[in-house]
This record gives sequence, structure tokens and C-alpha cells, in this order.
Amino acid sequence: MYKDLQDFVNVLEGKGLLKRITVEVDSHLEITEIVDRVVKSDGPALLFEHVKGSPYPVLINAFGSYERLNLALEIDNLDRIADRIYDLMDMSNYMGFMNKLKSVPKLARLARVFPKKVERAVCQEVVEEPDLSKLPILWCWPEDGGRFITLPLVITKDPETGQQNMGMYRMQIYDDKTTGMHWHLHKDGREIYDKYRKSGGKMPVSVALGCDPAVIYAATAPLPKEIDEMIFAAFLRGAPLDIVKSKTNDIYVPANAEFVLEGYVDTEELREEGPFGDHTGYYSLKDFYPVFHLTCITRRSKPIYPATVVGKPPMEDCYLGKATERIFLPLIKLLCPEVIDMNFPLEGVFHNCVIASIKKRYPGQAKKVMHALWGMGQMMYTKMIVIVDEDVDPHDLSTVAWRVFNNIDAQRDVVVVEGPLDALDHASPMPFYGHKMGIDATKKWPEEGHVRPWPDDVVMDESIKRLVDEKWHEYGI
Repeated sequence: MYKDLQDFVNVLEGKGLLKRITVEVDSHLEITEIVDRVVKSDGPALLFEHVKGSPYPVLINAFGSYERLNLALEIDNLDRIADRIYDLMDMSNYMGFMNKLKSVPKLARLARVFPKKVERAVCQEVVEEPDLSKLPILWCWPEDGGRFITLPLVITKDPETGQQNMGMYRMQIYDDKTTGMHWHLHKDGREIYDKYRKSGGKMPVSVALGCDPAVIYAATAPLPKEIDEMIFAAFLRGAPLDIVKSKTNDIYVPANAEFVLEGYVDTEELREEGPFGDHTGYYSLKDFYPVFHLTCITRRSKPIYPATVVGKPPMEDCYLGKATERIFLPLIKLLCPEVIDMNFPLEGVFHNCVIASIKKRYPGQAKKVMHALWGMGQMMYTKMIVIVDEDVDPHDLSTVAWRVFNNIDAQRDVVVVEGPLDALDHASPMPFYGHKMGIDATKKWPEEGHVRPWPDDVVMDESIKRLVDEKWHEYGI
């Protein structure tokens, strides 16, 4: 378990996975260009020690490889977390007296995930007046509307239930004391904001910058709104998270944060936000969003400022998206048990394309799976769903393409539906709403109207393959 972000930095450096940049760099575009080149060449995490105009170093690309992502979540394979979730979801373990006794260790592990409130915390070693000018906040791309905080953990509190929510929403800097708050229409933060807006006034918000890796990932995870992200972080890290009350509001924040920005959102105020070079690889358009007013900054005595850069994939956020793909597969299988595996290709920027392999048992099952997936939370954004048979690896894009290009009849196997789309989608004629497509690339049955024989794949006999394996060295190839 990492005690904080700097502990993770030390581990990365010890394993040769982090490079310190000692020359002065500019947070205006220069860092982005450096990082973009490094990410796309599978380079290391970067710690910029001297950023023009700021006393604080910038950590970036800390999650930008599968090796560093596994290290961040303290596993050797992302499927290990999925296995733990499977284990907890296995209801057969809770049936019968003896099995109830066997389940006690699992329940005890769950008891350790609740946050622990503390009175003192390193994130409050220094308390400062509200001033964002000293932070090395990035201006990422040339046509951006300004500087953006790109890795904020935005923490709000539901005024009806008292439950906290932690999400990651970009924050455009307007001046030293105000930022945008990019709450999309479909996000939990926006729903809480709408509740405050009904009564008017100010909505308390605290923003943590730089926590241990599990907490940072948890803020990006598409959790059901009933699940507290800090509890999920504790599940991932295997230990409860220490939290401390903010200095100027009643919101509790991770005690191990590097910085905390405390303030409020005036529910009567909107301001133009954007454009922003986004993870789609395109600029998201200008629009009006709520405004965050900074009232206090607390920090460590020697903090690190965390950041990320998004843009044309692959970028650092693609790896966090892959973590979500693997970690949440058990929940998808629970609701859709015929699903064998899934792939969210990097080129689909998380929500634009999903490839799923299924164990097909009845006619039309691929179309049933498409509609089931579109009905699951943020899967509603998915613009294209491709379904293949269980013998196809959805991560083998060449084979998937071969199946799609050769196995479909356009009228029979392509489904087009209308529904909600992500706020960042620029291709639909209207914002938030448009058309989505499903492609059934499975082998077709007579019961599905395919009365002609379906040809077998061209595959070599296994005995010949073994023979060639054994004689390979004799061929001199």
C-alpha cells in the first residue's frame, strides 16, 4: 500500500520508471509536447523539477504504461482485481451455515474499506490564501481556452443524503480565484449540483490534487452513485483511507493529498468554458458551465503537482481506461453472463467502441447483448458495439476486423438505435443525443434466417502443426 503519491514516485524511480527533468520548462504548451512524444514512444513517468513561474515540481505520465499501471494498483495483472470482485460476488459462498463461516474473512476485508477520520493531516501542513497563480497549471494545446487543472479529484456532498462523491472533472482557470467546473449533463457531480441549484446559494466543493494511485484511479471509475469512491479506493489499496475535514467547509478529503483547493460553486452563475484539447483527439467545444470560487488552499510543506495531458490516443488516460475495462468486467458479466470478454480499443477513446465476445446459445443473442450493454450506466454512450463468437479474442483487432468484414449482412446484422451520447461527442447533429450502431459479427444460424451453409474457417490440421513444430529447426528458415 502506498501511503501517498510521493511514496509511489519513489517506487517508480527505484525501478527506473521515472525520469527527472532538471532543465526549466514552460507549463504553456512545452510540457505537453514533451509528454506527448514520451507517451507515444512508451517512455517513462516524468518529474519536471523546475517549471517556469512555479516553485512546485510537476509529475506526469505516472500511469502511462501497463507496467506502471499495475505497479500503481499493486498487482501483476489488472484481472487480479476482477478476480477479487468475482470472489466477493460469488453468492454460493454465503449459502449454508458452514459457508457462512467460511465467508467471515471476506466480510472482514470489507469492514476495512471504510474511511478513517483523522484530526491532523499532511495535506494541511500549510494553509494559504486563495491564489492559483503559483501552481504550475498546464496550458495543454494551442487552441485551448486557457490553463486547465487536468487531474483534480473534485469532492462534493449530496445535500439530501449527506453522501460524498468524488469525480474527475477538468477545471479551466479564469483567474487566481475562480475556475470552471466541467460537470457534464450525465455525471454524478452535475446531479448533486442540480440539487443545490433548486434551493439556490452556494455549493461547497473541495478539490484534492495528488493522492495515492488507488485514490486517483477511483475518481475516474464509473461507479454506481451509491458507492463512495473513497471506499472503492480502500478496496483497491487493501486498507482504509485516512480523511480529514476541510478547513472552510464540511467536506472530508484524502489526508494524504498534495494540495487541497477549498471553495464553493455559486449555483446561479455560469461562465463560458473551453475549448479544450480532449481525450477524443479533438477540441471539445465551448459551452457554459458552473464556476468554482477558491476560498482556501491547503498543502504539504513540499508538495508535488500532479497533471496529465489528453489528446489523440494513445495517451496516459488510455491506460486508466484499460483498468476500468478489466476491473468492471465482472459486473458486466453479472448482468450479462453470456459475455466472455470485452475490449475497449484505445482508438475508441473509452466510450465510442466496445468489442464483446459471447457464448451464443440462441438466435438473436448478439442483439440482446447490444441492448443490454447500452442499458448499463455509462455504457449508454457507446457509439459502436461489435459482437463476436466466444472463439474470437476481442483484443485481436485484426481477427475482429476479419470477422466483421466477412461475416455480416448489412441489413440483417447492423442495428442502429437512438439514445444518449457523451457530452464530448462532436459527430451527432445534436448535443447529448444521437445514433448508435451494433454489429453482429457472430456465425449466423438457420434460425436467424441464414439458410445457406456457413463455411468453416481455414485451419491447418493439429497433427501437421505439431510435425512442423518438431521439424522447424531442420528447415533452416
